[in-house]
Amino acid sequence: MSEDIAALRREIGRIRGSIAHLRAMGIDYVRRGHPATPVSAEKVAPATVQEAAPVAAEPAAPPAKPAKKSATKAPKAPEAPAPVAAAAAGESLDDIRADIGDCTRCKLHTTRTQIVFHDGGMGARVAFVGEGPGKDEDLQGVPFVGRAGKLLTDIIEKGMGIPRAEVYICNVVKCRPTENLAFTKDRAPEPDEVEACSGFLKRQLRVVRPEVIVTLGNPATKFLLDTKEGITRLRGSWHKWEGIDVMPTFHPAYVLRNPPSKREVWADIQLVMDKLGIERPAR
Repeated sequence: MSEDIAALRREIGRIRGSIAHLRAMGIDYVRRGHPATPVSAEKVAPATVQEAAPVAAEPAAPPAKPAKKSATKAPKAPEAPAPVAAAAAGESLDDIRADIGDCTRCKLHTTRTQIVFHDGGMGARVAFVGEGPGKDEDLQGVPFVGRAGKLLTDIIEKGMGIPRAEVYICNVVKCRPTENLAFTKDRAPEPDEVEACSGFLKRQLRVVRPEVIVTLGNPATKFLLDTKEGITRLRGSWHKWEGIDVMPTFHPAYVLRNPPSKREVWADIQLVMDKLGIERPAR
């Protein structure tokens, strides 16, 4: 018994010596089951090792100030002109005429002699658009062949120096609008007649795609420009229809009734010549 007690005391002394040695090394923890094997401070659990002082976080950078707007605004890019709306794929003037057929879409078909479709064709740089055919046009089936048509031909050929065959001529409606059943006087087309027929005019212009359209008189001008303004206010200045330059001017029939207006029509035509790059004739 005494020997056991002595051995136990020796073991206790040995353990105390080991503990004192570990503490002198700065170690106060060993794994359970391995009393003789010291554990380095780097492997000690955070709860048993004195925690290091926290490192102060770097102050957050102040938010960047938004860049000051330049006092000078950048110039606004000019808007591109609206593109000319395309006709149906592969559509031709012959296709449009075939679509019109023996038209009965409005009341004008009851008094016409024949449909007056157009004069001229593809490749025309300028198109002249009137309101509707008159007596001579109704008989011949060609627009602007009466007295007003002769004046228009003179404007084109003698004034502009272009053969009539190289321009395109058509009307808003394709049948003659008359004042009465005796056919003694022509009239402007009525709204329902324009609505029934004008879609064909738009298709014609989209297929031909002239550089300039000259509208002759109030009905054609008001329709293409979608305005209630009269020709007197609109003529002499440029407008647009689906990206095409439009110059309104007086109808040749009006000029025949009011000869002084010929000077204004000639001024408008000279603007058209300038737009097309056609040299004005020497005075």
